[in-house]
Amino acid sequence: MLILILFLIIGGVMAYLSQNNFTPVTLHLGTYVFSDIPLFYIIIGSLLTGLGLAYLIFLFNSILTAFTMHGKDNKIKHVKSENVNLIKKIHQLELENERLKNNSAVVEPQDKNAL
Repeated sequence: MLILILFLIIGGVMAYLSQNNFTPVTLHLGTYVFSDIPLFYIIIGSLLTGLGLAYLIFLFNSILTAFTMHGKDNKIKHVKSENVNLIKKIHQLELENERLKNNSAVVEPQDKNAL
């Protein structure tokens, strides 16, 4: 519904421009000359050209943002896998520490009896 209202407003503005700006003008584009073009064509053409350029800039910016996010996602995956590896290493070291504590507890009484 909102889009329909927006189209009606844009259509009304274009109709108003076409009725009140029908004056023929000459357009010079570099070496090319276009004569007797209604002014509202130039106004609407300028508007559409500006919107098209703005859309292209937005699209280019979106693509660059997507590449940046992809690079950051890869970095996050790498850091997560490194974190998992470090957690595994900590677990292995804790197991080895417990094993060494158990071995030293067995060795200590033998040393006390020997003295």
